[in-house]
Amino acid sequence: MSITTGDFRAKITASTLLEKKQRREIITCLTAYDYASARLVDEAGIDIVLVGDSLAQVMLGYENTLPVTMREMLHHTRAVHRGVKRAFLVADMPFASYHLSQRESLRNAARFIKEAGAEAVKIEGGEKRARLVERMVEAEIPVVGHIGLTPQSVHAMGGYKVQGKTLQAVEQLMHDALALERAGACCVVLEGIPREVAAMITHELEIPTIGIGAGPECDGQVLVFHDLLGLTFSPPAKFVRRYADVGSVISNAVLAFKNDVKSGGYPSDGESYHLPKETLAALQTIRPQQPQNRRLLGAPIAERKRAVPV
Repeated sequence: MSITTGDFRAKITASTLLEKKQRREIITCLTAYDYASARLVDEAGIDIVLVGDSLAQVMLGYENTLPVTMREMLHHTRAVHRGVKRAFLVADMPFASYHLSQRESLRNAARFIKEAGAEAVKIEGGEKRARLVERMVEAEIPVVGHIGLTPQSVHAMGGYKVQGKTLQAVEQLMHDALALERAGACCVVLEGIPREVAAMITHELEIPTIGIGAGPECDGQVLVFHDLLGLTFSPPAKFVRRYADVGSVISNAVLAFKNDVKSGGYPSDGESYHLPKETLAALQTIRPQQPQNRRLLGAPIAERKRAVPV
């Protein structure tokens, strides 16, 4: 059984995550994409806050994660950084920001650390990314790996499909995980793979595994903030547990606002500002003087004073 130790308010680091695995203490992770959600997640005591490229869909309305840009990811990471005090802040590197040249990849990764306040970057891919991970770690950039169902490879995979179903695929996933660990990754996200495979990888690795659709044997679990709250518009994946239907709460609140405005119920007198008594009294001395009243209300103050009877 896991036993929580240490100060709840203590800053989470890459070293902290490794210590949690060694103590068999479960790691919690959620995505966040703006200041408000980041504060709520951080203050709840979540260990890792991930600025996921899933913001492409849930925040920006793209069909998948591929169109989101470095500029957009940096913008959202900066906002999240301002809301996080305790959690370990990880930022997803978007598609094509680390796929072309090693030099460009390092420059882009460094921007997340230097400009946006991230404490680690996450990249997708296993063995084929090992050398890049090694170079990033050499450049003092902590890296979170991501294997299994990798959304940035949606076209190469032929859709969002569970990975690691054959012996050959299981063997490759194990090679990928070990390669990332040897390269210096601080932890690895396992997405969309059979529970049994995730358990094997978690047992073999010394670094933590964070599961999403990978069963309960991982060292930690991550969900998308909007999935957890019911703020998405498509059917949830099998692994998603909705803890609240915030979407319905928001819809009902918006409808109530609309109805109150149309019926005259909002704003009420108690929700309105009022003139000071002396200003109101002065105004009332002007109002009876018609037809010049309307003209005087738009005139300079000095002219209005001259028009007020003594």
